[in-house]
Parts: sequence; structure tokens; C-alpha cells
Amino acid sequence: MSQSATLTAMQASASSRRRFSISRLIIYIILAILFVTQLYPLLWLLIYSFKTNEEILSGSFFALPASWQWVNYKDAIGGGLYWKYLTNSVFVTAITIVAVIVLAAMVAFAISRFRWKYGQYVLLLFLLGMMIPLQSTLLPLMIMFKNIDILNTRWSIILPYIAFQTPIAVFILSGFFQSIPNEIEESAIVDGAGVWSIFTRIVLPISVPPVMTVCILTFINIWNEYVLAATFISSEKIKTLPFGVYSFVSQYSVNYGAIGAFLVLGAAPVVIIYFLLAEKITKGMVAGAVKG
Repeated sequence: MSQSATLTAMQASASSRRRFSISRLIIYIILAILFVTQLYPLLWLLIYSFKTNEEILSGSFFALPASWQWVNYKDAIGGGLYWKYLTNSVFVTAITIVAVIVLAAMVAFAISRFRWKYGQYVLLLFLLGMMIPLQSTLLPLMIMFKNIDILNTRWSIILPYIAFQTPIAVFILSGFFQSIPNEIEESAIVDGAGVWSIFTRIVLPISVPPVMTVCILTFINIWNEYVLAATFISSEKIKTLPFGVYSFVSQYSVNYGAIGAFLVLGAAPVVIIYFLLAEKITKGMVAGAVKG
């Protein structure tokens, strides 16, 4: 009887391992497909940037270049005014990130840590802001910026960037702030700390993971944004990085290789930062759920 039970248990164990192996194989296959579909466009763009116009127009998308055209990158940096557009993008993105962090942190702190009956309604108001399509705001913003005389200035894109990035930042930070134990604040109040001291010396220092997540997501969303910048900016002095592509398009010819090189140079900061800090993004997104 015991031998039969042992044999049955062994068979059941082997069957469960087989099912487990099959399910794991299916998961690996799905992950491999997702990895290839996400990585291939980047590899294709990289190969594209080293080709001549003739190779690009030949339609051989998977072929390697016969001769690697490093001159495309030289043309992208020199002819595409890369450094000027890069400086403008860095300036706009940095101002936006700082403003979003400051505003969203203070709003999230007030919503999650103050005991007032309208806190959840304010949070809901910010969450509704996430549902507004960007395209529906272009005409009203155009009229508004023209009336206050900031159209075709850096502020005409910085202010909308802040407005569109703040709701998701408030959502992330408020979720984390709500998970902070009340005993920490109570101890600080007993020691004589005020609201501002609690916010700057206690809450913000322990909120580095979600703050980093907000910084990275804001950077990724703003860096290559084109619609708002194309709508509100016409001056060459303050155009951002996506506009550099048009430097290689003339009336009679297009330098496709230089365009590819410029796109690689423009996307490189986002890709590098994301791969270096992807773990921090994940930790920041789940910090509020697992903290306490």
C-alpha cells in the first residue's frame, strides 16, 4: 500500500514538473517575442543610421551596410545643429522636472497627510487631468499664450509640459505618502517640527524611489515631445531636439542616413537612462504598495 502511494506521488510530482516546465517555456517564448519586437526597432534604426541613401531606398531593411557610413554622424552633429537643439531640450526638460517634482510633492503631501474632507476630491481632480487629450488643448492654449504674450517662448511649452506631467506625478507620490506611518510625523511634532520641516526633512528624504520614478517618467515623456513644441515654437533659437531632423530635408534631396544618425543621437539619452534606472522605476511604482 505504501509503495503504491509512493509511486502515485512520484507520478503526480513528475506530472506537475512537466506542466510547470511547459508553462515556463510558454512564458519564456512570450517574453522572447516581446523582447525582439521592442528591441528590433532600435537595432534597425542603428543600422539605418550607417547606410547610404541608395542602400536605404533599395528596400533591404535587414541587410547590413556595405560600408559603415560614420560620416552620417558627423553630418548629424554638424549640419543638424545637434548641440543647440540638445541644449534647448536639456533646459526645457530640467525646468519641467524640477517644477513637476516640487508641485506634485506638495500637492501629494497635502492630499495624503492632511486630514481634510476634500483631499480625495482634489486627488480625483488631478486624476481627471490624466484623461484630457493633449490635442484638445492646442487651440485654447494658443489663444491664451498669445493673449499673455508668451507664444514662441520656452514658457509656451514648459507650462503645458508641467500641467500634463503633474497628474501622474501626484498619483505616484500620493500613493507612497499614504503608506508612511503616522508615528513618524507624530514623533517629529513632539520634537517641535512644523509642517514644512516634516515635509522637507522627513517625508521627502524617505521618498527617493517614487521621486526618481517621477523624474524618469517625466524625462522620457518630455525629451522627444513634438506636438506642443511644433505648435507653439517657431523660432530657431529655442527649438528642441526633434526639430533637428528637418535640417536634412531640402527641396530636392533628403539625407536619410543623417536623419537616422540624428534620431539615434536624440534617442540615446532616453535609452541609456532607462536601462540604467529601470529598476528604480519599478521600485518607485510599487513602493507605495509594499511600504508598511
